[in-house]
Amino acid sequence: MKMKKEHIESFFATLQAANPQPNTELEYTSVFELLTAVLLSAQATDVGVNKATRQLFVVANTPQQILNLGLEGLEAYIKTIGLFRSKARHLMQTCQLLMDLHGGEVPRSREALEALPGVGRKTANVVLNVAFGEPTMAVDTHIFRVGNRTGLAPGKTPYEVEMGLMKRIPKAYLVDAHHWLILLGRYVCQARKPQCWQCQVSAFCSFKPKTQSPI
Repeated sequence: MKMKKEHIESFFATLQAANPQPNTELEYTSVFELLTAVLLSAQATDVGVNKATRQLFVVANTPQQILNLGLEGLEAYIKTIGLFRSKARHLMQTCQLLMDLHGGEVPRSREALEALPGVGRKTANVVLNVAFGEPTMAVDTHIFRVGNRTGLAPGKTPYEVEMGLMKRIPKAYLVDAHHWLILLGRYVCQARKPQCWQCQVSAFCSFKPKTQSPI
C-alpha cells in the first residue's frame, strides 16, 4: 500500500530534524577517493571498505598512483573486501580511462561515469549526489526495502523504486533523502525485523502490522 501523499512531507521533515546534515558512512577526502570507495563497496559493508581504504589511500589516492601500484599491488590492499579481484581489475581500468579521457579527474556527467568499468547507475548516483550535490537516488538493498515496505515508492526493480522516489519526494528533501533512507534501512527498518517501536517515522509508514519491542 502506498504511503499517503500528505504523510510524505512529515516523513522527511522528521528525518531531517533528527539528522540535518546526513552523509555517507564511507570515508573519503576527494571525489576520486569517493568513487573508489563506492566502487569497492558493492556487496560489501562500508565498515569493511573503510578498513581497507584507510591503508590504500595513504599510499595511493589518485588514478595515476593506483596505476603505479599495479594489479597485484592493488589487490594486496583490498583483498579483505568481497569480490576483490574483479573490483581491482575494474578500478585499474577506470583509473586508466580517467587518465586517458578526463585528465585524471572524475567526470561530473552520468554518461561519463557509467562508461567507467565497475561503475553502474547506483555508483554514478552516489558520486553525483555526495560529491556534486545533485538530487539523485542510489537505490541499494536498504533503499529498495524501505521504498517498498513503507509504501513510499513501491517497485519491483531498483529502477522502478528510484523513479518512484524521485517523483514522490518533495524537492526540498531530495539531495539528502538518499542518506536518510539508507540509514533508516541499515539501522532501523532492517531486513529480518523492522524495529518499528524505535522508528521516528513509523506513524507515517504504511507497513502493517508494526513490530513491537521484544522487551
